[in-house]
Amino acid sequence: GKSLSLICGALSWLRDFEQKKREEEARLIETGTGSLHDEKDESLCLSSSCEGAAGTPRPAGEPAWVTQFVQKKEERDLVDRLKAEQARRKQREERLQQLQHRVQLKYAAKRLRQEEEETENLLRLSREMLETGPEAERLEQLESGEEELVLAEYESDEEKKVASGVDEDEDDLEEEHITKIYYCSRTHSQLAQFVHEVKKSPFGKDVRLVSLGSRQNLCVNEDVKSLGSVQLINDRCVDMQRSRHEKKKGAEEEKPKRRRQEKQAACPFYNHEQMGLLRDEALAEVKDIEQLLALGKEARACPYYGSRLAIPAAQLVVLPYQMLLHAATRQAAGIRLQDQVVIIDEAHNLIDTITGMHSVEVSGSQLCQAHSQLLQYMEQYGKRLKAKNLMYLKQILYLLEKFVAVLGGNIKQNPNTQSLSQTGTELKTINDFLFQSQIDNINLFKVQRYCEKSMISRKLFGFTERYGAVFSSREQPKLAGFQQFLQSLQPRMTEALAAPADESQASTPRPASPLMHIEGFLAALTTANQDGRVILSRQGSLSQSTLKFLLLNPAVHFAQVVKECRAVVIAGGTMQPVSDFRQQLLACAGVEAERVVEFSCGHVIPPDNILPLVICSGISNQPLEFTFQKRELPQMIFQEPKSAHQVEQVLLAYSRCIQACGQERGQVTGALLLSVVGGKMSEGINFSDNLGRCVVMVGMPFPNIRSAELQEKMAYLDQTLPRAPGQAPPGKALVENLCMKAVNQSIGRAIRHQKDFASIVLLDQRYARPPVLAKLPAWIRARVEVKATFGPAIAAMQKFHREKSASS
Repeated sequence: GKSLSLICGALSWLRDFEQKKREEEARLIETGTGSLHDEKDESLCLSSSCEGAAGTPRPAGEPAWVTQFVQKKEERDLVDRLKAEQARRKQREERLQQLQHRVQLKYAAKRLRQEEEETENLLRLSREMLETGPEAERLEQLESGEEELVLAEYESDEEKKVASGVDEDEDDLEEEHITKIYYCSRTHSQLAQFVHEVKKSPFGKDVRLVSLGSRQNLCVNEDVKSLGSVQLINDRCVDMQRSRHEKKKGAEEEKPKRRRQEKQAACPFYNHEQMGLLRDEALAEVKDIEQLLALGKEARACPYYGSRLAIPAAQLVVLPYQMLLHAATRQAAGIRLQDQVVIIDEAHNLIDTITGMHSVEVSGSQLCQAHSQLLQYMEQYGKRLKAKNLMYLKQILYLLEKFVAVLGGNIKQNPNTQSLSQTGTELKTINDFLFQSQIDNINLFKVQRYCEKSMISRKLFGFTERYGAVFSSREQPKLAGFQQFLQSLQPRMTEALAAPADESQASTPRPASPLMHIEGFLAALTTANQDGRVILSRQGSLSQSTLKFLLLNPAVHFAQVVKECRAVVIAGGTMQPVSDFRQQLLACAGVEAERVVEFSCGHVIPPDNILPLVICSGISNQPLEFTFQKRELPQMIFQEPKSAHQVEQVLLAYSRCIQACGQERGQVTGALLLSVVGGKMSEGINFSDNLGRCVVMVGMPFPNIRSAELQEKMAYLDQTLPRAPGQAPPGKALVENLCMKAVNQSIGRAIRHQKDFASIVLLDQRYARPPVLAKLPAWIRARVEVKATFGPAIAAMQKFHREKSASS
């Protein structure tokens, strides 16, 4: 019921807001020069139409007739803007209404697709005729396909403004962004479930909804999708779009060069006419990701870009966490949060998600591999590169060399055979790390921008893919060392490149270039010094040693969201304890305490359908306090598997055993499933009805207090957040909250619907402490019974299950 409540509540507000806005606009237009300066409607003036329109301060001593004239002009300008906005909205609504009744849409798409295919065939025949002509080989200095590997001439943003990538004929696609609701959740499956709930709601037929996703989930170009790696798919897609614009821009250049450029073809699915049809179809009827994919394949239109075109006119935009919380991704997708409403569902791990998205780790092996690849690239193409490219490539090589040196290694030697004299973990501030690495004189912002604009990591991957294992006879001696080095670092990758691709290899994602990963680390080093740390982990050999950037303040990436939005709703089924959200996210992001409204409601099940027990001692009256004891477990049980692909098999065997209980009386009385807190079974899997009649939480799952990352996070919070009177220090509170969030998420697996019932056993006497009980969800906390001894606890459980089984 949570998702349905969020849908109906949010869309009801949006409907009422739009109605109120229309009524106020009509009143102002009708009166012409109304009481604009005397009474100002809040909801209207939150819209973009009223920005700066009302009551501009006038200079003191100004004649009354001048003031009156200026005010009248402001009112007339406002009315004109309101009329224009009203006309645009009417035109948009009429177009969308027509779309819902246009039954010929798919036939039009099919006809246009056939015309496009015929045109492509004619172009292909023309190219083949030109390539077989007498001038075909005159300027072929590079091998076929090599042109795209060479870096184009680079100009920084200071020297030349980078084109936005939008042609003049694409300007008409820009639309005004209406007031909308952005709904985001953690996984695509959760979003698909939400879309199905929207369809079943009273708003399902009228709401304009668009589902957004990553290129990996929405790409319909099989050549690009087969790359497997998210980074490779993103870079290839962007590269194909860039190729499309460069071909238009360079049409006046010589024909041989233009022919080589055309070999890096633009994506056939990136067609604005077809994507416009896909956009209209998406807005006309609610569709999930799978339906968008099917529509894209049928219309030969890109669902990734087509769904983005639908954002301005959409009322409800459904998207994953990452697209909303990552500023660069948000900007690239065309998401504008100004005065919009954001709902973040399944937000119990929101802080960890933001921290994880912006924390990066690179290994010594990756650093050495990237350095070697880049050296070979420069040796192959150095004479073709301009001075600006060479300058930045040398800076990147210098950075890689210093990163290896700070770990205690030598960039010129094989990292697998290098033993480090010093081992252990060292933690540095960002500035200290830059000084110790001797790279504080390099502008990392410019290097980061160069990597993004030049797409050097994509070029480097293409170069390695081409020359990593197969070379011509004349180049074999020069690159043999490079091939051997790659083979020592990544034998599987080299074998896959050398051998012909079969079906099993095609299904395995190809590894991305190590430089792609290192670029993320370089970007992280541009974070403010107080908001992050660098962890140097030396593990004996250089290849296993790592550099990790740890984000300490996730609020820096959340602040822009709360600053721009009209409202942000952070929702979840198990949000307790909420103090982390208030302090680490909202307070640190600059949100005033009075702006935060907290709401919590009880569970749908009757109170007597749960029996939460805290058992303080065992059968022998030995106190139960699982701290560092080792516990021996029987072998005949179902255990959570180590591999994710085995989860389904274990769950299937577990459920079959339970189903057999009623059939084999006296032989099978139930099943026991042992799981790890925070593991594969503790989230996203429902153990409803007989699959989960009792949840036993053994001990308290505190995180590793000796972790350098956790200790630094605790110290940061102790220094940053105020300590409330009578409360634990913020760092200690963090550890307790991490523990109890894991407990709450795990014990909620068994209660999944209104008629469900289960007992919850907290097997540790520390759960009886009031501060710990206060962190349980209210619907569980109100029913908790503390049992000092084992006997009464078992008796209470037997009575509870006997009564519930009889009534069901």
